[in-house]
Amino acid sequence: MPIEPDSTPPFTYAETGATNGEFPSGYHQFRLRRRIGTGRTLFESAAAQILTYRMQRGTGIFDSASTPEAAPGTALTVRLGIGPLAITAPCRVVYILDEPNRRGFAYGTLPGHPEIGEELFAVEYDPADDSVHGHVAAFSRPGTWYTRLGGPVTRLLQQYMAGKYIDAIRPR
Repeated sequence: MPIEPDSTPPFTYAETGATNGEFPSGYHQFRLRRRIGTGRTLFESAAAQILTYRMQRGTGIFDSASTPEAAPGTALTVRLGIGPLAITAPCRVVYILDEPNRRGFAYGTLPGHPEIGEELFAVEYDPADDSVHGHVAAFSRPGTWYTRLGGPVTRLLQQYMAGKYIDAIRPR
């Protein structure tokens, strides 16, 4: 369940937790699922990496988190852009996905983030064929004039980053 502590800013959208079900209308939506390998050991390793922000660290956008491992209510920031043009984007963990064959977390945007919405970072294990897949899913809409101006380019960048997130947990 989403946590909304009184001492923290509210999410910038009402549909908290929706990446774990049917996405709300009125947002750009995407899901990317890619095979990263096989085996329960890989699944467990990838799950631990995701919960310690490996997807964000591996793409170079991780800035900070209030806990060493994702937990509901964890505040985190990512930095989008390069050098002095980079934007610090605040988020908060909405929920943890902790199922036998699916693990990960979702974070939602807070005031100051250039987008409005939620993103899920997960790994899935399929016992039928022993396969392991990275999964990124999001719904978002522009939260600033410059993300509105970016239009389709912004959406392409989000999809590109989703692929980079999954690559960050792929075995080398």
